[in-house]
Amino acid sequence: MQDWDVIVVGAGAAGLMCAIEAGKRGRKVLVVDHAKKLCEKIRISGGGRCNFTNIHTTASDFISNNKHFCKSALARYTPYDFLDLMAKYQIKHHEKTLGQLFCDNSAQEIIDMLLAECRDAKVSIKNPVSIKGVHPLPEKTGMPNFSLESSEGTLTTHSLVIATGGLSIPKIGATDFGHQIAKQFDIPVTPIRPALVPLTLNEDDKAFCKTLSGISQDCIASVKKQSFRENLLFTHRGLSGPAILQISSYLEPGKSLCIDLLPGQNIEDELTNEQNKKKSLTNVLAPFLSKRFAQEWVDRKSQNRTPADLGSNKLKAIADGIHKWVITPSGDEGYAKAEVTLGGVDTKDLSSATMESKTCPGLFFIGEVVDVTGHLGGFNFQWAWASGHAAGHAV
Repeated sequence: MQDWDVIVVGAGAAGLMCAIEAGKRGRKVLVVDHAKKLCEKIRISGGGRCNFTNIHTTASDFISNNKHFCKSALARYTPYDFLDLMAKYQIKHHEKTLGQLFCDNSAQEIIDMLLAECRDAKVSIKNPVSIKGVHPLPEKTGMPNFSLESSEGTLTTHSLVIATGGLSIPKIGATDFGHQIAKQFDIPVTPIRPALVPLTLNEDDKAFCKTLSGISQDCIASVKKQSFRENLLFTHRGLSGPAILQISSYLEPGKSLCIDLLPGQNIEDELTNEQNKKKSLTNVLAPFLSKRFAQEWVDRKSQNRTPADLGSNKLKAIADGIHKWVITPSGDEGYAKAEVTLGGVDTKDLSSATMESKTCPGLFFIGEVVDVTGHLGGFNFQWAWASGHAAGHAV
């Protein structure tokens, strides 16, 4: 039997950050992970360059049943704190659009940095290790709180940190382990579903999108009061691209979204312009939507006639269809393509300062397994760093 001050289950971004901070405080820390290769989600993020944070991070960039829960951790560990850590290892980075930060070279640099920090903090890491059971121990002063049955034998610990993430990207080892542990200890879990995920369409709409597969279009995608202006990407299965991934987190199954395909423009003015009245609709729209997109849109919505052939009501309807394209997805591409899992361990049971369960002392939940889901663009990594940091200072 091996006795530890802290056992962290999950060697991802949140888990390693927690272990590092706890190790710095002199805690005897063990990190276990069931995967053969550590940090795969970091490795594949951002096309292999890891979108490791967003410099504009605020609590409004996260979805949770308690919108205030993430504020404490985010305030105590900011994107600039992580940049200071990267500077220590001379890891170069660059900013893309909307405050997104990426490594200049490779995500492996982030992984190497975290593992080096673990070594310096005397953190032990073992993988692959499977956990077969977690059991509470009788409350005795100074004695461990939990016993873990593992492929490494029985492990006991005073603090147990669950950092196993959600269900997204099962091919790299995602499981529902964290949710099952929460339920075992009677900690509620909010409904979960794929988020930041491409959308699938009915057969008619899918056929249309398939003809445009590969075309990207600036747009505003909206659901109720939430909207995002970024690119939309047509795929052979439906819709993807940053705008669609973002809005997918807010789109309830079976509901519709509205897409403005020409934000900031008034295409009705172009359609009714005297200079354009004898041009084909395709040629009027092509400078704004691309020739191929304009052709397919016109062929689907109306005959390719000239504005002069159509009445004002028809022209207005065409313009409205472009600025207010209402579409009802048939579903999404599931956890296999989802970047994150929406929902998770209910924040009502967790301390926002420490991530510790209010009903089960010594049990902590951090990162994606918690009901805190960031927007696209580095926010979920920042939540991992911040929540891991918070727990690491409390275990």
